[in-house]
Amino acid sequence: MVRLYALLAIGQLILAVLALISCLSAEEDEIRALPRLVWVLVILLFPLVGSIAWFVAGRPRPATPRPAGGRPPGGSPGRERPRPVAPDDNPDFLRSLGEEQSKQDRQLFDRWEEDLRRREDDLRRRESGDPPREETQPEA
Repeated sequence: MVRLYALLAIGQLILAVLALISCLSAEEDEIRALPRLVWVLVILLFPLVGSIAWFVAGRPRPATPRPAGGRPPGGSPGRERPRPVAPDDNPDFLRSLGEEQSKQDRQLFDRWEEDLRRREDDLRRRESGDPPREETQPEA
């Protein structure tokens, strides 16, 4: 019998914690019946009854049934906040990167190409028996 009471007490505690988390994470304007502070007090003072009351009467109810993806059918809801755009999805950010980065990339590519041409010329001269020309360091 003691085990049954202990199991019921643990179940009640888990239900109260879940109700508190649900209450505290719900949007203020979507909570029904009472203000958030009153719901928290009801859940804390009457854990079993308050938790059940929260899930029955206080919890926000979705306007339309949501599929597995989390979005309602037919597009986004009217109250949904705009989500921040990741940098790789933001065309303005990519454009700003492209302008500055392309100049640096072009300069680096030109230096590499010049160095490659010089090395190829030196190899051709060595193969043909001509003395290699004096190397000059490219400007950085």
